[in-house]
Amino acid sequence: MAKAGRFKHYFLRGLAVLLPTVLTIWIILWGYNFINDKISIHIKRGIVFLIKLAGGSEEELARFWVDTTLSAAGFVIALGLVFVLGAFLASVLGRTLWRGVERLMMNTPLLKQVYPYVKQVTDFFFTQEDTRKMFSKVVAFEYPRKGIWSIGYVTGSGLRKIAEGVEKEFVTVLIPTSPTPVSGFVIMVPKEDTIELDMTIEEALRFIISVGVIVPGEQDGAKSLEWKIHSLPGADRH
Repeated sequence: MAKAGRFKHYFLRGLAVLLPTVLTIWIILWGYNFINDKISIHIKRGIVFLIKLAGGSEEELARFWVDTTLSAAGFVIALGLVFVLGAFLASVLGRTLWRGVERLMMNTPLLKQVYPYVKQVTDFFFTQEDTRKMFSKVVAFEYPRKGIWSIGYVTGSGLRKIAEGVEKEFVTVLIPTSPTPVSGFVIMVPKEDTIELDMTIEEALRFIISVGVIVPGEQDGAKSLEWKIHSLPGADRH
């Protein structure tokens, strides 16, 4: 029984060490194969066609550009085209044109049921700069009831009418879901009831995706959070 337990312990430990590396390599290889099979293959064929027009032999060109190690040329060109497209979409003209394309997709049957959700996921993972601008800081607060603490991203200052009605300063907080924080829900919390945490947006994201397993080093002891809790208005009620 002890040997079986030891085997399970060592096996799971080895799996925990290998999985991140194996998954990383798999993702990179998948990305390479996807670009190579779906994009660069057409670029290589276009190159062969153009050089053939210039008088080259189709058989030799096909062997040189497609069947040898120089097939990586199509992959490199595909990466360059993606870069150029990104730079163009960052311009005023590019953004204007792309907004028109998105409006068309949002009004097209079937596409409008799929595109918004795919865009939400890709925007979350690939537009980190925009995410940092939208999320100003990470806070902790008691939710969904007193004594249970949640973390979220501050996204704004709340609705003015609510703040004026209760004569308190509010903040709007996005509470992401775990382990897939591409969705969540928004609440408004009195600013005095929140605790600003000493962690970056990326650290909070890792904490949420890992369902609390990956904790930023400076948060491990939770001592700073403890004294901040006691400094909250009415903290002596706990």
